[in-house]
Amino acid sequence: MNDLTYFKEQFKQSQSVNADDSIAVVRKNNFDAFNKIGLPTFHTEEWKYTGISNLFDREYNLTSAVLESTVTVADVDAIRLPGHKTANELVFVNGHFNTALSNIRSSETELTVQPLTEAAQGTYKTIVAAHLNKSSTYIKDGVHALNGAFIAGGVFVYLHKGKLPEHPLYIYHILDGRAEHILAQPRSLVYVDESSTLKLTEVYASVGTSDTFCNEVMELVVEKNAYVEYYKIQNDRANASQVSTTHITQIGRSYVHTVTITLSGNIVRNNMNLVLDAPGNEAHLYGLYLLKGKTHADNHTLIDNRQANCFSNQFYKGIAADFSTAVFNGRIMVQPDAQKTNAYQSNKNILLSDNATINTKPQLEIFADDVKCSHGCTVGQLDEEALFYLRARGIPKAKAEVLLLQAYATDILDQIKSEPLRKYVEKLIYKHLSLQ
Repeated sequence: MNDLTYFKEQFKQSQSVNADDSIAVVRKNNFDAFNKIGLPTFHTEEWKYTGISNLFDREYNLTSAVLESTVTVADVDAIRLPGHKTANELVFVNGHFNTALSNIRSSETELTVQPLTEAAQGTYKTIVAAHLNKSSTYIKDGVHALNGAFIAGGVFVYLHKGKLPEHPLYIYHILDGRAEHILAQPRSLVYVDESSTLKLTEVYASVGTSDTFCNEVMELVVEKNAYVEYYKIQNDRANASQVSTTHITQIGRSYVHTVTITLSGNIVRNNMNLVLDAPGNEAHLYGLYLLKGKTHADNHTLIDNRQANCFSNQFYKGIAADFSTAVFNGRIMVQPDAQKTNAYQSNKNILLSDNATINTKPQLEIFADDVKCSHGCTVGQLDEEALFYLRARGIPKAKAEVLLLQAYATDILDQIKSEPLRKYVEKLIYKHLSLQ
């Protein structure tokens, strides 16, 4: 599949099917970019620690699998989040929005959910035209362009002005690898209008024994006086890989709070971008990665301060055991007009094995002269004194290590503001650590 001829043939087929819709130009521009850039290699600066080309050495089903998938309600039940009975649930199967498995409990005057192609030609076409594919301005690699070239089955979500829905929004991504290898490319555009509150959680799961690769792009636009909580939970199988791009643009003075939890998978790459494009914006990014086996997790964050008096805080913590590899690349940009910016970044890591690897690279790019910015990173091991203290009180070494690692993760878990969701993640982590 590394031969680009395969993608050219698939793209030609998809264009012939969707030639008349308004997203065809977006697809064409992205495929031209993909054709020019190709897949990233170790020589690509933003991918120097994450080799992804070998994921394309197998033949994936790129288009027709969604039509023949056997994903059922039972498959969704296996990954449902706490409080799902009162939540808006959007289900993607092999990258395509599945209305039959989804549940929209909010009224149409509160929350609108439409196929992306329908929104691009209807009432919301102005919003779609203005904000779809803006992430490509910041992410210029072939994997991102590939998603844009094959936009199909995407979804548009619109939270209406002044709404504080009692139902959170849950998005489930299911890849069905029971029959063949699957390359799924979910696409979503979420618009949060003025003075509204969105609480959004995404989870991922693959079924079957074949390899799965989820190449997702979500673009989220936040208007003034809006409030967004965004949570991403990644706890998939060892043969499941993922590149997940979340691009958030705060076009009005607003508040955004994100938490990314990565526990397992094959190769996992998270691109978390925030563009602070209005004076007084505030953004908080938190992340926790607890890796073992041969899992490789790469967290790339970008906060682009474009206007004055903005505040941002990034705090990512990680643990790497066995033969796992962790990457953190955090970048803060302060543009010339972004005076009075306050921006902070911290990355802390623990190595539990001589065979594990952690690469961390905090970055500051400042083009304004009246700012307050800081960044830092640490890599260490478990506190031997604390471990001795617990063992001296009769606690077995394995149990003592789990207790210390749980404590290490607490300050990130505390950033999950929903108590049921926080307890759910705590249970996942305890189970994950107990199987060390």
